[in-house]
Amino acid sequence: MKLPRRQFLHLAAAAAALPAVSRFAWAQTYPARPVRLILGYPPGGSADITARLICQWLSERLGQPFVLENRPGAGTNLATDAAVRAAPDGYTLLLVAPANAINATLYDKLNHNFIRDIAPVAGIIRFPNVMEVNPSVPVKTVPEFIAYAKANPGKLNMASSGNGSTIHMSGELFKMMTGVDLVHVPYRGGALALTDLIGGQVQVMFDNLPTSAEYIKAGKLRGLAVTSAIRSDVLPDLPTVGDFVPGYEASAWYGLGAPKDTPPEIIDKLNKAVNAILADPKAKARFADLGASLLPGSPADFGKLNADETEKWGKVVKFCGAKAD
Repeated sequence: MKLPRRQFLHLAAAAAALPAVSRFAWAQTYPARPVRLILGYPPGGSADITARLICQWLSERLGQPFVLENRPGAGTNLATDAAVRAAPDGYTLLLVAPANAINATLYDKLNHNFIRDIAPVAGIIRFPNVMEVNPSVPVKTVPEFIAYAKANPGKLNMASSGNGSTIHMSGELFKMMTGVDLVHVPYRGGALALTDLIGGQVQVMFDNLPTSAEYIKAGKLRGLAVTSAIRSDVLPDLPTVGDFVPGYEASAWYGLGAPKDTPPEIIDKLNKAVNAILADPKAKARFADLGASLLPGSPADFGKLNADETEKWGKVVKFCGAKAD
């Protein structure tokens, strides 16, 4: 049977519209089953706390369980590989962190290209590290530290939680911008490094603020400055490193990513849910307790942060010659 031209065109247009309609309907019913959030860190610590909070709040808002899967190893690369290989259907997400940006240069070979293979969904929070010294170091300010380090090149040990960690990179950025000679001492985790800093085996560290704040308040460590662009409400008396080293900024940050080719309608739905959470007074107060500032915005905004941080930390990795453990 030969269809009239007008009827044929109507039917063709309707057929072409079906994929878009079905994707929209799929996004409307999403999520219809539990969603997995993969995290490249072990339980405990700021990343794990952030992931558990966002899972809880997304579950409440979207009506399906968001289940956290801790998959540590290879500097978070095991978790990223798992997310990249997952079906792009919105049911597997990745907690994106600075390690993803740093690893792009730190590792000679990766099974993924982070910028290409992970679609940005939403930023969550950003929080500073804190530049701190053992109280035996005779300095109280960043300028005094720079002068003391230059007068004692190679004599001050800088602790970190491992090669390529945000703690390590914050210190290397400081070295790059000030010209001081500090000896990097990597540990298998921030807790071990912090213990030795308190004990005086190492002299300086650029630790995550949430884990060091109480030791600074108790006088067991001396805080010199926070690494963010603005002061922290957790340690409001501390200036920023950038007050003395113009242009310096280093922060830990977290957000959500999804496998590439995840439908944009689903990414948009998740983005709106995260932004609604960040606007909730309960979430604001909880993240403020962690010393964090919020990262609301579009998927494109979070994608720009990922790209900018990948470029920035790539330069620092090349400067210090760091290699993966």
